[in-house]
This record gives sequence, C-alpha cells and structure tokens, in this order.
Amino acid sequence: MCTLDGCGSGTDLPPIVVAEADRRAFLAGLASLPIAAILADPALAQASADRVETISIPTPRDRAITLAVALPAQPKAPVVILIHEWWGLNDQIKSVAAELAKEGFLAVAVDLFGKVAANAEEAKAQVQGLDPEWATQAMVAVVQWARRHERSTGKVATCGWCFGGGWSLNTSLATPVDATVIYYGNVKKTADQVKDLSGPVLGHFGTLDKSIDAAMVGGFEKAVKDAGKADRLTLYWYDADHAFANPTGARYDAEDAALAWSRTLHFLKQTLV
Repeated sequence: MCTLDGCGSGTDLPPIVVAEADRRAFLAGLASLPIAAILADPALAQASADRVETISIPTPRDRAITLAVALPAQPKAPVVILIHEWWGLNDQIKSVAAELAKEGFLAVAVDLFGKVAANAEEAKAQVQGLDPEWATQAMVAVVQWARRHERSTGKVATCGWCFGGGWSLNTSLATPVDATVIYYGNVKKTADQVKDLSGPVLGHFGTLDKSIDAAMVGGFEKAVKDAGKADRLTLYWYDADHAFANPTGARYDAEDAALAWSRTLHFLKQTLV
C-alpha cells in the first residue's frame, strides 16, 4: 500500500528475467544492461552497488551522513544527488548512482536513515522518526559539499523517488540547486514556500496514484504559478500508479518507467551539462 510517506512492495507482476549469459557478462564487467533489469535482479543490483564508494561527511548537530558516490570517467562532471524511498539507501538506489556515473554525472546517493528497512512497518517507522529540521540541514550540507567536490563542475541537481521525491523538492527549496527531479513525491506546498525556487523542476506522476494525486500536484502547479515560477516547472503524467518506476514493486510499469528515465536523463543533461 502507498501513502504520502512511501509504499510497500508487492509481487503482482511477473519478475523481469535476465538471461543467464547476460547476467554472467554483466557480473564480469563485460556488458551493460538496461537499468530496469539491474534493479530487478538482487545479484545484479548488488554488483552494481558495489561499484560505488561509501563515505561520510559532517552535518550540523555533530552528526555525520553517509553518501554512496559513483564517479564518472571524465575528470569533472555535474553532480546529481539521489534521495532514496522510504526503505533507505539500498542497492537499488546505489545502482541508479552507478548508472548515472556511466551517463557522465558525479552521482551521490544520500542515506537519511542510516539503515535499510526490512519491511513496510520498519520503513514507516524510519520516516516518522526522521527529524525534518536535521534532514533539511543535512541536505543543504550535502549540496554545499557537492559543489566543492574536486571532481564537480559546481552544478548540482537533486533527484528522488516517493519519500525521496518529496525531499528532492524540499532540498531545492532550502538551498539553490540547478535542477530538481521528483518521482511521485509529496509536493504539497504553498506559493510562499516555493517563492525561493531557483532552478527548473521536472516531475513524474501517475494518474492512478491515490496519494500523490491530481489535486495535490495541481495545487503545487498553482503555487508555483502564483509564485511567478511557472516557467521553471515541467510535469509529466503517466497512466500508472505510485512507484511505477520501481522494478521491484507490484506497480512497476516498464514502458512508463523507461520513458520517465529517458526524460530525466535529457532534463539533467540539458540543465547541467
């Protein structure tokens, strides 16, 4: 079940199957696979996630935050900060970081919880236990760190899914970023709250989503317009449900997920490169 905070997993859809020869080639580093195939296969996701570097940086209140960093081939690159779903920083999000590095970005996946939930009950508890004031301060610290990174061009975007989609927006409202990507995240904001929005925003939403619905997204669109920022907002609707881009969930929609991903990559390259 999905709520404003996150959503559980399901098994209503048949799994994505990767041929054994393709799996072996990928694990040996001899081949690439579509991101959906990697995310849907635990072994492939773990292998991809193992390619990122885990570090920690300081944040206010003497707390550190863990980051999974994937470096691109080129010496300097724009940064994309990834924010996880309510499960936490799992192999799925780390794999997306690795994929973005292949696309020429310095990808940084944050860990706002410190652990990965084993079930929906634990995930919900993590969301409820998060201190939003500290989380905001931590995300601002991550953006500042990303701009100063020796491999960074100085340009930074945020991108998140579900819980992370909401925090992608929260971060870009707390500190200037060059681009913001929201996958079905909580966008319930007023015009006053979005008045400081600086960079362009790309949003992906599902028409079947009962929580992040047309009323909420329409209200966000109006708030952005009332704040005089309408030209910075691009919204896409898909005939899909919440979490349609997650290959491990029952609401996964392969066609819409692929389209959303292609639009995300185009947006990031257009705004950051």
